[in-house]
Formats: sequence, C-alpha cells, structure tokens
Amino acid sequence: MKRTLIMGMLIPLLAFLPTDLKASDNVGEAPDYKNSIKLTFLSWFSGSTKLSYERAFSKWNQSGEICASLISAGYDKYHNDPMGFTLRYGHKFFLGRDEISLKGFYLRPEFVYSRYNYKGRSGGRTLAEMGTLLGTVGYQYVYKRFLADFWVGGGYAIGAPAETRYHHGFELWHWFGKDVPNLAMSFSIRLGICF
Repeated sequence: MKRTLIMGMLIPLLAFLPTDLKASDNVGEAPDYKNSIKLTFLSWFSGSTKLSYERAFSKWNQSGEICASLISAGYDKYHNDPMGFTLRYGHKFFLGRDEISLKGFYLRPEFVYSRYNYKGRSGGRTLAEMGTLLGTVGYQYVYKRFLADFWVGGGYAIGAPAETRYHHGFELWHWFGKDVPNLAMSFSIRLGICF
C-alpha cells in the first residue's frame, strides 16, 4: 500500500523531466526557469514523503513555496504507526541578484501545520496537532534543470505535541535535559528539477 502511494506521488514528476537538455536557443545563455518540483531528500527515512512546488517572482527577487507531506509513506523510525499529513508555505527573499531566479542565499518566513495520530505509550491512538512559524535561512543551487535546496531554521510552535516531539516537518526542542514544547527546529535538503 505504502509503495503504491509513494509511486503515485512520484510518477507525475516524470511529466516535467527535460526532453531537450540544450542550454538555450541562444548560445551561452542559460534559461531562467521560474518553477521547480522538489522531493525532500531522505524524508522517506523519517516516516513521510514530502513534495514541494516553488514559483519564482523574479521581478521582486522572491519566490513562494508550498510543501505537502504524507505521514506514514515512509520508514516508521519511532515504531508508532503514524498516519496524517503536514502542510507548509514559505516565502523566500533572495539576498542579492543572480541571472537564475531560483538560485542563491535566502531568508524565508514559513508556516507549518502538522496533524497526525500515532500509537501512544498507553497503547491507544493519540492525536498530535501542531502549528509553527519558522524563520529559516538557506541556499538554493541550480545547475541546468537540477536544483538542490539546503536550509535550517527555528521558531515558535503551538498545539498538542507528540510524545516523540517529532512532527514530520519540524522537531520540538528536547535536548541537553531541556524540554521546550514551544521551540521548533527544522532543517532539510530538497532535490528537484526546474521547468
């Protein structure tokens, strides 16, 4: 079931694969793609599959990105059988100008909503529902149609936390003997294609 679900999410990406890999009709001029589809690298190993779409607003040196994840479409690292979803929207403000709209260092405010249920320590199903506002900093690299996006961030979270403090899009602070249920941390590597 999970394999069919993952394949159903990935097959639409084939429609965007390049059919012509030449740089441009004009020699020496690289095309400036405005859209990208990305898969969060290694997300399957953290219990979910995450797909993102990004659109550049090159006139303002910005972009908007929406990401959806299916929690349970991946390896269950906590062995608690999670089922649910995560939605996120971030607006990137690129620092400096580049010939390629989706390339460069950026700052991004981002809202993340996570809702899923899992087998709690008591044995019954428990609901975890959290929202967080993150501030992230990152770098997005573009080579021809290939794109790699690296970022890290933190922010404030509210809601009903999971026992593991992991919300398939961010993690609540629980290190060094401190449990801070309103401090969210997040980082990611996303790989994708531009079109």
